[in-house]
Amino acid sequence: MRTCACILIAVFWLVPGHLESLAQAAAPAGGEFQAGVASKVITPPGPIWMAGYAARTRPSDEVLHALHAKALALRDQRGERLVIVTADLIALPRDLCNQVADQARKKHGLERRQLLFNASHTHAGPVVWRNLDFLLEGGPAEREKVVRYRERLADDLTEVIDKSLADLAAATLAVGHGQVGFAVNRRQPTEKGFRIGVNPAGPVDHDVPVLRIASPDGKVRAVLFGYACHNTTQGGNNYRINGDYAGFAQTELEKLVPGATAVFMILCGGNQNPGPRGTTEIAEQYGKALAGQVKRVLDGELKAIRPAIRSAFGEVDLEFTQPTRAWLEEEAKSTNRFRKRRAESVLAAMDAGKPVRHLTVPVQAAALGEGLAIAAMGGEVVVEYALRLKRAFPRTDLVVAGYSNDVPAYIPSRRMLGEGGYEPIESMIYYGHPGPFTDTVEETMIAACRRVLAAVGCQATGPDEPIVPAPAPAKGDAP
Repeated sequence: MRTCACILIAVFWLVPGHLESLAQAAAPAGGEFQAGVASKVITPPGPIWMAGYAARTRPSDEVLHALHAKALALRDQRGERLVIVTADLIALPRDLCNQVADQARKKHGLERRQLLFNASHTHAGPVVWRNLDFLLEGGPAEREKVVRYRERLADDLTEVIDKSLADLAAATLAVGHGQVGFAVNRRQPTEKGFRIGVNPAGPVDHDVPVLRIASPDGKVRAVLFGYACHNTTQGGNNYRINGDYAGFAQTELEKLVPGATAVFMILCGGNQNPGPRGTTEIAEQYGKALAGQVKRVLDGELKAIRPAIRSAFGEVDLEFTQPTRAWLEEEAKSTNRFRKRRAESVLAAMDAGKPVRHLTVPVQAAALGEGLAIAAMGGEVVVEYALRLKRAFPRTDLVVAGYSNDVPAYIPSRRMLGEGGYEPIESMIYYGHPGPFTDTVEETMIAACRRVLAAVGCQATGPDEPIVPAPAPAKGDAP
């Protein structure tokens, strides 16, 4: 019955060539996995404009530790494959992911659904062209640096995929979970509305999923782990290149587990910040705490995973509210350079007869065995999506990730649209979008996730409604 459900859904979400391999992978099978892992340093060669903070006024001035791209390749006994690619970067834009995926298709026959890209969203790394390029200052010279870095990055990501597939060897997989508590909900309610701060009553997800990849003799070859928290422990006054807490965690874990490659995935941390935060020393403390928790999970009892691999990939359109021309023309007079840039960009699109009415966001699912699955969404996805999906799929050990395959905007809940604040409203200025999403955004994204999860055999048996009911929608930023 599960296989039939996968086939029906795949008709709508996958090209015909994907349908056969997905149906085959869902068939009962024995045997073990093959796994391969690769890592490559992707630190910029010199000073470069850093991503994530509008307050920065100059390029980076030193490297605290190296940034890496990593790839974990998995193959089951039927030949079905999945490659998870991660990077210590603010984002891996959609066009970059598709460019690398096209190379992987030509070289290795990988279909798009078989590649999952995830960026740690460190705010201590370089700008990745053209993610958040509205924040890029410094003139043509700085722009040229980030464009060249983006070109090299495509080759680097292709290389780690190549090497991970060449490294395939017999492996066992097992999963476990831990918890760390430094992520805090950052949407603080005040008399003047919601601001970025600390909200002790807000939803969080302190889960630390851990996937152990070991050789048949038990030696750990790789560890995939995740956490739902912004990589923003250091502020905009930091000019040292590093991976923030996630970079420190990977370095520390590789010390604790010699010979293993530590691979970090950021989960749904859109409205989660480290707390407290503000210094590199705190980032290192959080990294060590996270690595220590992963090591404790590895030393405990984990659940073995048996093949097979199943995967599905789709895209969903999220609608924007539309601003008036009069409002945009006023915004274009703003002394705030970012508001001005956004208004001029939207007006130019309107004048060209190509107004931006929606945003296309990738949605992906991958299942390993019968119990473990990953749901991966593009964008800065807030934690409510993970909590809602995990509640809807109680029979699945479900890992829900944002920042995957693209980071084109925040993905807020419907409730946030009514509340206002940075994630649903103000962030759209820096991403260059015409306005906030309509109040259909949450249900549209959840429905898309349910479809790709159904396509890989996951059954929704739990409640499916927002964690907290939404208030009446606010007018938002753009009238």
